Amino acid sequence: MNLRNVAIIAHVDHGKTTLVDQLFRQSGTFRDNQRVEERAMDSNDLEKERGITILAKPTSVEWNGTRINIVDTPGHADFGGEVERILSMVDGVILLVDSSEGAMPQTKFVTGKALKLGLRPIVVVNKVDRPDERIQEVLDEVFDLFVSLEATDEQLDFPVLYASGRNGYANEDPSLREGTLEPLFQKIVDHVPPPALDVDAPFTFLVTLLDRDNFLGRVLTGRVTSGKVRANQAIHALDMDGNVIETGRASKIMAFRGLERVPVDEAQAGDIISLAGLAVATVSNTIADTSVSVPIQAQPIDPPTLSMRFAVNDSPMAGREGTKVTSRMIRDRLFREAESNVAIKVTEAADKDSFEVAGRGELQLGVLIETMRREGFELGISRPRVLFQEQDGQKMEPYETVIIDVDDEHSGAVVEKMNLRKAEMTDMRPSGGGKTRITFSAPSRGMIGYHGEFLSDTRGTGIMNRLFEKYGPHKGVIEGRKNGVLISNGTGEANAYSLNSLEERGILFVGHGEALYEGMIIGENAKPDDLEVNPMKAKQLTNIRSSGKDDAIRLTPPKKMTLEQAIAYIDDDEMVEVTPKTIRLRKRFLDPHERKRASRAKAA
Repeated sequence: MNLRNVAIIAHVDHGKTTLVDQLFRQSGTFRDNQRVEERAMDSNDLEKERGITILAKPTSVEWNGTRINIVDTPGHADFGGEVERILSMVDGVILLVDSSEGAMPQTKFVTGKALKLGLRPIVVVNKVDRPDERIQEVLDEVFDLFVSLEATDEQLDFPVLYASGRNGYANEDPSLREGTLEPLFQKIVDHVPPPALDVDAPFTFLVTLLDRDNFLGRVLTGRVTSGKVRANQAIHALDMDGNVIETGRASKIMAFRGLERVPVDEAQAGDIISLAGLAVATVSNTIADTSVSVPIQAQPIDPPTLSMRFAVNDSPMAGREGTKVTSRMIRDRLFREAESNVAIKVTEAADKDSFEVAGRGELQLGVLIETMRREGFELGISRPRVLFQEQDGQKMEPYETVIIDVDDEHSGAVVEKMNLRKAEMTDMRPSGGGKTRITFSAPSRGMIGYHGEFLSDTRGTGIMNRLFEKYGPHKGVIEGRKNGVLISNGTGEANAYSLNSLEERGILFVGHGEALYEGMIIGENAKPDDLEVNPMKAKQLTNIRSSGKDDAIRLTPPKKMTLEQAIAYIDDDEMVEVTPKTIRLRKRFLDPHERKRASRAKAA
């Protein structure tokens, strides 16, 4: 059968997964009466809840005698490691751009990687039915982007289709608003070359994705680079230096057919398959016939720029809600994650009770924490910190390109806040519809915790996109959070009578009846200093002051933070306590005397 391997790449929310849904429907992958969820490729719970793709996933459709293997990729820069790996599995890319938003930061990042590998793109301008579409300007932006990324003449001669993924049509004429995806299938077959690989050479296969199956154990996914593999064939795994890691048999070979993984007897060069039977081999290892001794070179992955400390939960409420609380369990889980996710690096601290986890961004590490929390883990999480580098004796820090789309009336407030965070404006232009697009070059350090403030400043209408730019000179001190916090001075239950009098001190994070402990953060102080308070004090009742005499207390609902908001909010001497049911903020040192000692030591 004819074979084509193609990846769909785009910025977040430009419609990759929705387009794949329609490719399934129009290729006959689903029965007419089959019930299929929207965004079928977003298979795990977090992807469904957040409406984003987190993991790259292969699938395949059949069209007019050609099998098209499609890899759906994440759009967030934080999950760029997923995209970098899978580009070695494909021979072409479909670059999806929104007809209004145009070429965004993540588009630039992934397209640069694809062009460097010599892949030829098909450009699809999606959502052409938007009322604010600006198709011609978007195409000019894409062309300029390709030129800036040093695309070859062949890559610059890209075919263009105008599509609506949701409505299931693609055309070569930008004015048409109907039809099917037949032109897109035809373009993939005509424009993407079939795998030019040697079927007669010994079997080799580069692992790009790793997952686990309760029955099969490790399942390694990638593309067969040369030769053929048959079920139960003797194979071995090589690391990047050519050392044999383990030897075994290909106990099961599975190919992708729509949303299913189907067992097959053999696979040959060009096929994207999953392979079971090895217990140690991992991502970027070469699986090969036992006669092969030279590994396939894996693509280098960009280094992480941000790290957090994952510690054993040592609060007074530890172990009440989670089932996995020991450092050994946390260690095993983190090292397992680092094995399958090459963009994450884990190092164990000397005290063995905490781990430094480095990744691409707050969202990537937030997703890992949320996943662990749902698995029953309890953790203490520190504030994110950026990873510095030393170059020629100078301290260097990571910078990000930040592209912000805001209503014109809010642009002044955004520019002012970004200046405070040591960001430099590189571009500012009207983007139509009363909106302005502002581009900054900002130190990553200054962007930690800004997103919530940004949404408040823009009344929830602003859109911010960030992408790693470079390592540049250290920018000096950046102001952190302006307000102090309210800290509980004892252990017990929060009382409405006490909380009522504390409301004038600031914003509360806890409500009546919630369990508290000494050193726990219960609110934000209206002033810059931290303040220890007693939120458990009850009203003193006597025969003169009866309980029914005063008016009923009406408390303002407490401010409840999501996991990402809590991580962004905390300061260097604070932690987030994460359990399967609760997210609490606390001081790193619960005892007030220890806190004073630590602050004196820091000042000295």
